[in-house]
Amino acid sequence: MQINWKKTPLIPAIAQDFETNEVLMLAYMNEEAYNLTLSTGYAHYFSRSKQRIWKKGESSNHTQEIKDMLLDCDADTLVLKIKQNGVACHTGTKSCFFTSVTQNRRVLEKEVDTDAMYGVVDTLYHTVLERKNSNDTKKSWTKKLLNDKALMLSKIREEADEVCVAIDEESDEQVIYESADLLYHTIVGLGYRDISPDRVKQELARRFGMSGIEEKENRVPKITK
Repeated sequence: MQINWKKTPLIPAIAQDFETNEVLMLAYMNEEAYNLTLSTGYAHYFSRSKQRIWKKGESSNHTQEIKDMLLDCDADTLVLKIKQNGVACHTGTKSCFFTSVTQNRRVLEKEVDTDAMYGVVDTLYHTVLERKNSNDTKKSWTKKLLNDKALMLSKIREEADEVCVAIDEESDEQVIYESADLLYHTIVGLGYRDISPDRVKQELARRFGMSGIEEKENRVPKITK
């Protein structure tokens, strides 16, 4: 049985511990990720948030060694029998499924501190997403910004202006402080739109070797509403 990639260009891939059968995570594969997984023996996925292929553990080294791959009867879903090196979840939890809906609480604790592995920007972005998807009623500035688009946009504009003033008139320390504020509020904006910072990194990487003038000339014209 073969996967019809033209019919289903992106299929769910369930990672399951090959010894315990515990479900560790769910991700997606396109044909390229599928073929890389087969050829390398390690799980590769297509990230819908990053819009690119990624090898599981490329940042953390918490890789998934393939022991078997099972295709379902409709040939549109995979189960990966894997040996998990480290933990499966970017949060440092063994499994990505650690929140009980019926109990409304976390049922698995973090086993590894992954903050240093992923970097402060990625960690902050995922924290923003957690606030966004949380029903917690505790006071949170991030949650307030996410719930009030006008406030969020006004803060980004305000912080951008304060960075300009700091660069023009103030100390290096103040430039750093104001830049951190701008970066935080911008990441909240990215979280509001569900745009991973990785895509910004990809765009910056694309521009290497290209002059600023050439890059501007090649931009797709904005569509005005």
